[in-house]
Amino acid sequence: MPPSLINEDILINATNFETRVALLENGVVQELHIEHNIQQSMVGNIFLGKVLRILPGLQSAFVDIGLDRSAFIHVSDLRENRNEKSQTNTTIPIEKLIFAGQHILTQVIKDQIGTKGARLSTQLSIAGRILVYMPLDICHIGISQKIQNEEDREALKIKIQSLTTGQKGGFIARTQAENATNEDILIDLKYLNTLWNRIIASTKCHNAPSIIYQDLDLAQRVMRDIVTSNTKTIKIDSKQTTTKLIEWSKIFNPSIQHKIQYYGEERAIFEIANIDQEIDTALSKKVKLKSGGYLIIEQTEALTTIDVNTGGFIGGKNFKETIFKTNLEATNAIARQLRLRNLGGIIIIDFIDMDDQYHKNAVLNELKKSISKDRTKTTIGDFSKLGLIEMTRKRTRDSLISKLCEPCNVCNSNGMIKTTRTICYEILREILQESKQFNPKEFKIIASQKIIDMFLEENHHLSNLCDQIKKPVSLIVENRYNQEEYDIVLL
Repeated sequence: MPPSLINEDILINATNFETRVALLENGVVQELHIEHNIQQSMVGNIFLGKVLRILPGLQSAFVDIGLDRSAFIHVSDLRENRNEKSQTNTTIPIEKLIFAGQHILTQVIKDQIGTKGARLSTQLSIAGRILVYMPLDICHIGISQKIQNEEDREALKIKIQSLTTGQKGGFIARTQAENATNEDILIDLKYLNTLWNRIIASTKCHNAPSIIYQDLDLAQRVMRDIVTSNTKTIKIDSKQTTTKLIEWSKIFNPSIQHKIQYYGEERAIFEIANIDQEIDTALSKKVKLKSGGYLIIEQTEALTTIDVNTGGFIGGKNFKETIFKTNLEATNAIARQLRLRNLGGIIIIDFIDMDDQYHKNAVLNELKKSISKDRTKTTIGDFSKLGLIEMTRKRTRDSLISKLCEPCNVCNSNGMIKTTRTICYEILREILQESKQFNPKEFKIIASQKIIDMFLEENHHLSNLCDQIKKPVSLIVENRYNQEEYDIVLL
């Protein structure tokens, strides 16, 4: 669908403990952003850090920036190397650039994910609405890759060069710069200079480790990064947040001020477009397709697999046509789920096998077209010999499931639990083994209602056991126990 035909609406559910943002395209939820006020993203924050240890073999270093886990920096993220590589295409070893105990000004470029600490860079950048300023970089002008027309890129580069004459550091023009006036760019430039001067002043009165600059909160980042000319409305269910965003827009983006609206209706804002229901779907493995087919999405730490199935779909003229239509429908659903769930890293897609090369090409092209709307960088390969498509999507923040869920104590993160019959047989074996070592008067089984019901329904097993060990066995229900929990008491 051409960008001009996409109508975007942004819904913001803001409370004093959490902010949730939903991006709707033509009434359908495409992206979800959630930030807990006690777990705000660190990306963009600038810290005065202390180097703890150099790892020459990995060309990395651990840095204390005051978080619960040490952050790390790779040699490629040191500004000296970025500047050197752009001129001579060589890399200086990390042990020649920094040393243990050194205080360095760093910026978080990737949040802590799982057991990995935050990733840092000394190539500092400050994002405005139109420009990204890199004050410590060599003087240069970069243009966003999303501005693809070469003539437009060159004209924009010349314009920004003329407006930043005499300015130290480098600049990158964001996509918003394409339609920005000279006045807009100068306002953004003034804001970035003021911000950088405050950061420099702050470093002089802080000791390492300490935070020097904190990036915008989620609602403000949405105003800066997500709102486009396609955005029709920005609805917020908090008067305080609405006022804050209007004041922010007056300074940094006056053109969007009229789009910001306070939502004060009794119906919860996320009930629009059934967003809470969409969140539940995005946390499950199975995603139903309208045709009757479905996706199975399995997420692991290393990669994500997506399996496409026809399910109950029999709508095609023949079996090949049914498979083709299911795969075509799946491409749009996959692109949407990648954005909804914020899946990153390596992604393997197992479409239903197709023999027709025309069908394969059509499915691959439709997948690329659907994913082209994604703001996050992706790369898509061709069909492999095994009929799989491999792709990557840049990790920018935690996935939705890791943000909202935790490992299951019942199944030990296996995604499955033992059946009631399996547990009952385990109990019988354990009692049999205990009877050989001890000589109690009675055995007592304490377990969940389902386990006790199974023993009662198939009581011949328990009866045979009692005859075998020549001891009585009693049953007690403990409603607090899950299906796999039980105790065997010897009396």
